[in-house]
Amino acid sequence: MLKELSIENLAVIEKASIAFDDKLNVFTGETGAGKSILIGGINALLGARVSKDIVRSGAEKAVVTGLFDNIPPSVEKKLEENGFEKADELLLQRDIHADGKSTARINGRATTAAILRDIAGELIDIHGQHDNRLIMDSDNQRTLLDNYADNADLLSQYGTAFKEFSSLSRRIKEVSKKSAESAEKADLLRERLEELDRYNFSSDEESVLKQKIEELRNIEYISENLYSANAAISGDDEIEGAYGLLERTRDYVSSLTGTIPELDSLTERISDILVNLEDIREEIAGRIPDDDEDTARLLGMYEERLSVILRLKRKYSADLPDILDKAEQWRAELYEIENGDDMIEELTEKKKEAGEKVKQLAALLTDSRRKAADELALKISEETSFLDMPDIRLIFDITQDKVTLSGMDKVEMLISVNKGEDLKPLSRVASGGELSRIMLAIKNVLADADEVHTMIFDEIDTGISGRAAAKVGIKLSEAARNRQILCVTHLAQIAAAADTQLLIKKTSDDKRTYTAITKLDFEGRKHEIARIISGDENDAISLENAEKLLLRDIK
Repeated sequence: MLKELSIENLAVIEKASIAFDDKLNVFTGETGAGKSILIGGINALLGARVSKDIVRSGAEKAVVTGLFDNIPPSVEKKLEENGFEKADELLLQRDIHADGKSTARINGRATTAAILRDIAGELIDIHGQHDNRLIMDSDNQRTLLDNYADNADLLSQYGTAFKEFSSLSRRIKEVSKKSAESAEKADLLRERLEELDRYNFSSDEESVLKQKIEELRNIEYISENLYSANAAISGDDEIEGAYGLLERTRDYVSSLTGTIPELDSLTERISDILVNLEDIREEIAGRIPDDDEDTARLLGMYEERLSVILRLKRKYSADLPDILDKAEQWRAELYEIENGDDMIEELTEKKKEAGEKVKQLAALLTDSRRKAADELALKISEETSFLDMPDIRLIFDITQDKVTLSGMDKVEMLISVNKGEDLKPLSRVASGGELSRIMLAIKNVLADADEVHTMIFDEIDTGISGRAAAKVGIKLSEAARNRQILCVTHLAQIAAAADTQLLIKKTSDDKRTYTAITKLDFEGRKHEIARIISGDENDAISLENAEKLLLRDIK
């Protein structure tokens, strides 16, 4: 959970450090004091996109740092996957520069915003007014149901099967299209392949041929020097070669070994040299060309193959290795044209099998969703009933739809807010205040389905007041028993339910505007709640009401 948050030069916040309670933390303050900036800073810390406009005027950069403890296992796993060492605490930092650049750090080590976003996404769940609208989308309602039903593994299996089915469908279309291509295309491919197969080139043949041609064109010079080298070792009619001289040397030395025994090892060394010298002579002799006729024949053959390679390079505007790679593509393409019917038959059979698997898994998803739907609807209804919506009726209507990556179900959350009203889609019935309470109810019901230890509610009080607001405060307080909650509110009933209340207050001098964040004691809370009630923090009646709210045992 979020233990401490530090902010520097973020819009009107010059510098602030906030220590959080592990239960319900509430932010209050006048409209425009900077509560949205605070939430924006936390979003930046979680890797969200940020604008350079958020940097305080005149500053080089804004810095947001968050210290977390009680790290969830899923986050620890992601840290290890990205090369970060396991630790009891996690320090995240985001620097937003005035020139538009931003940098991110995890435990002091630089990282990308994408990695920061991936890791931090499971640390905090932020719910704002925009999320109330998201719940009205049918796809999101299906996702809620899947989360409650714990369908992650089943969805993964289904997704793999669906992608395989889709891939086979695309493959059949591709092969069908190629099979329908004209015989002219097949003839062209055969002609290309026959030419290449006739010569059976290797990928490095061009360089090998150039080397061999160079050698043959210099055959006379090569022969002369190799012959001379061979004669220098073996000797000829005019001179004695190195081999004969070395043999005589060995014999001279050997004749003295009876007189000088130490020369015996020297004799052995000379004998070893003679063995090596004979190997060298044989290798040199083997490289001497046999005759001019064989040389001319080889030179002609090599030059012809090199000429073909150069022509192919011009023809296909590619080097020989690339041409040979293309040849494999042409071979596969020709095979598909010539054997399209057999391939289509084989692929169709595989598609049929994949389709059956998709249907089976989709049916399992449907069953799981139907089993979870009534239970989830009942739990949400119980929560909303407590939140001053006692007459609500709610169901998840599941109907068969086209098969997609999410299954074959269309899920629609239908509700009736008042007695005697028919069930209708959530998007057509609920007001802003009702949506806020429904979303809070959903968050509470699904709280045990994830490992996120910190939840942030940005103005969950939209559209509610009076008794409903008091109920929301109670529900937030109950939810905070098992996880940390940060809440931005304008309602006294919710502020009074907090374990920690933080005041966001804006001040200004002749030159600049500043926002300070202060943790309030009992007296400070009483005056702030009085301000929320009546607009006057010193109003006697409001102070009395504020004190009653704070002292009331609502937990």
